[in-house]
Amino acid sequence: MEFNKHEKQLYTVVIGFLVLFPVLCASTFTASRATYYGTPDGYGTPSGACGFGEYGRTVNNGYVSAVSRALYKDGAGCGACYQVRCKNPHLCTYDGVNIVVTDYGEGDRTDFILSPRAFSKLALPKADKKLMSYGVVEVEYKRISCNYYPTHHINNSVITYKISEHSNYPYYLALTILHVSGKNDITAVELWQKETNQWKAMRRVYGAVWDMANPPRGPITLRFQATTNLGYTYWVYSTNAIPKLWKVSCLSSQC
Repeated sequence: MEFNKHEKQLYTVVIGFLVLFPVLCASTFTASRATYYGTPDGYGTPSGACGFGEYGRTVNNGYVSAVSRALYKDGAGCGACYQVRCKNPHLCTYDGVNIVVTDYGEGDRTDFILSPRAFSKLALPKADKKLMSYGVVEVEYKRISCNYYPTHHINNSVITYKISEHSNYPYYLALTILHVSGKNDITAVELWQKETNQWKAMRRVYGAVWDMANPPRGPITLRFQATTNLGYTYWVYSTNAIPKLWKVSCLSSQC
């Protein structure tokens, strides 16, 4: 993996790219309810339960949401994408808004607690204030493929991860999975243990954050268990190892 000189001056960026197979399947809408939470600028919150930090506030132009327990899936639902549209044709657009899951939250029989930007995106032009005055609205939603990209380096079909700022070389390694293309959830992460010639499971700490104490020395090879929206699981192998002298990652927008 190559790094440019600006990245070396700040942090060594370790962001992995892995190819996933798309799942071609039409999905239907499910009826639910949605509300929104308040933020000073209308974007998301940097303290979401997925562990995205500041990235979770602005990803997908701030069209983000906390979701119910059923969609959060103990963290496996982090980063998933949904089309959400409200069912009031006098106030709402037909297409609604495409959101990214960045947080967990339970409301009044809601599956979505949207950022203010995402909630207002449901509305027809000049109808956003009236819609927001309702507080909670009837909606329908469906899972969609994720087409947002965390950095300009990413192509159409990848997993993107970074080394978390909580890591401490060489004693403790934590990874945050930032983006999974298609309709796939990451349900396991493993590292290759060269000394024992076997894969060793990482622990899901919370949300999209995985960790391991005393990780293998030397370059680290990863594999990810992806689960499709149809329930099929398969392993995706990293095409590039984490370097031997790894350091905390830094996204270009946060350096």
